[in-house]
Amino acid sequence: MSALKTSVQGDKSASERVQLGTLTSPHGVKGGLKVYSYTSPIENIFQYPDWLVGTGESLTSMRVRQGRPQGKGLVVFLDGVDSRTDAEALAGATIWLPTQKLEPLGTDEFYWYQIEGLSVVTVSGDVLGRIEYLFETGANDVLVVKGDADSLDKRERLLPYIDGVVQRIDLEQGVMTVDWDPEF
Repeated sequence: MSALKTSVQGDKSASERVQLGTLTSPHGVKGGLKVYSYTSPIENIFQYPDWLVGTGESLTSMRVRQGRPQGKGLVVFLDGVDSRTDAEALAGATIWLPTQKLEPLGTDEFYWYQIEGLSVVTVSGDVLGRIEYLFETGANDVLVVKGDADSLDKRERLLPYIDGVVQRIDLEQGVMTVDWDPEF
């Protein structure tokens, strides 16, 4: 099983889209914007040229005219954003993508947003909590599982996202089964 970080943040209220990143601040005077990307590698955000840009309660469809690495980050130029003033109006906006535009995955592959929020149950039936989020360590991804009202206790646990620990993922039931000692 592999978890792909193409999108790490799901919109819990609108499961038909996922957050790809954020437009952080203007770059230059010609309408460029710095981008904080949730994709891995970060440049993968430019594989999706049509974005839904969220400001406040509204979403606007915007097309990427040009995107490029800039230092350790990214810069994007969007159609219709032609000045620093235009870019300033989008600073802090969120970047969304309809889930149907994500690349299809193979068997036993999941996007991070699909895993976040799943209930985690041990093979012996102990409920450990819900997956709050994942992060990368280099060796493997790590699940951050937070105890809740339905769990064995209120502890936060860090579980490696690897074969042998993760036994089964059932998206329909919203459950991940793990081989993990609840005392650890």
